[in-house]
Amino acid sequence: MMAAIETDVAIIGAGPVGLFAVFQCGMLRMRSVVIDALDSIGGQCVALYPEKPIYDIPAHPAIEGAGLIHQLEAQAAPFRPAYLLGRRVERLVREGETYLLGTSAGDEVRAKAVVIAAGAGAFGPNRPPLAGLEGYEATGAVRYAVSRREEFRGKRVVIAGGGDSAVDWALSLKDVAERVVVVHRRAKFRAAPESAARLEEAAAKGEVEMAIPYQLHGLRGDGGRLSDVVLATLKGEEKVVPADHLLAFFGLSMELGPIAEWGLGLSHSHVSVEPATCMTSLPGVHAIGDIATYPGKLKLILQGFSEAAMAAHAIHPRVFPGEALHFEYSTSKGVRAA
Repeated sequence: MMAAIETDVAIIGAGPVGLFAVFQCGMLRMRSVVIDALDSIGGQCVALYPEKPIYDIPAHPAIEGAGLIHQLEAQAAPFRPAYLLGRRVERLVREGETYLLGTSAGDEVRAKAVVIAAGAGAFGPNRPPLAGLEGYEATGAVRYAVSRREEFRGKRVVIAGGGDSAVDWALSLKDVAERVVVVHRRAKFRAAPESAARLEEAAAKGEVEMAIPYQLHGLRGDGGRLSDVVLATLKGEEKVVPADHLLAFFGLSMELGPIAEWGLGLSHSHVSVEPATCMTSLPGVHAIGDIATYPGKLKLILQGFSEAAMAAHAIHPRVFPGEALHFEYSTSKGVRAA
């Protein structure tokens, strides 16, 4: 039988908040093992929007998702975290003052504390109910994320949705695509006001076409290669838009998976935590980032970073019982490699 991996902190989730938790734990001399179901680090930043600019990271007026992950990985590197990727945590068992975690790959990790930074949990796109959708998904004609803008150069693109992703990608792709048509059931978008205003300006200039108030109604093509997207109003009025690609941004479906069975305090598919420590209902188990909830919670990467720091400081006494923790700024203590 494989021996359990011993560590101070087991971090579930290798997204931006989980990676920053590695750094915060390392600054307090705590070793980390990071476990993620995806085959690479980065979470949604890499899986869904590697080339999408993020504008609310301090000191970065704009940074792409993949770039942010690269920087966070470098920041955590001096503390030599162990990454267990391509597997998910299926068991969490309390053994006295420690926890034993079992993964889908058969790994066992024994940790003094656990940090759940699983983002939206096991996430997947909300798919439109269109006939023949699977065939167009298989060829990439219908997608729910953009990995490389260049794949859409010179293409006719229909973007469906009314949130930030739809608006941001419309603004980004208008400079590379032959044609961009935005489909939404109403004129008001659920996006950042500045982005929505920029979209209106682009539409006024003819850089983007707006199909309002329409919804997706059907797909035309040979079952794999797309030729048209059929739109319809609530009154049944149809409109056919020639298209090579349909980008559907209707949000993500969230599934906690095994996490839901661990006896944590759950609230609407999120884990309830104590705001000051991010501790869950289980002692020594903390939740940070999008999966955590408490009064006043904001779903921002920035807030997740703050939660990582609070959780790390709350965990320190568990890893080093009886040892006083004197708060020091990083400018004073520096970064000491593991």
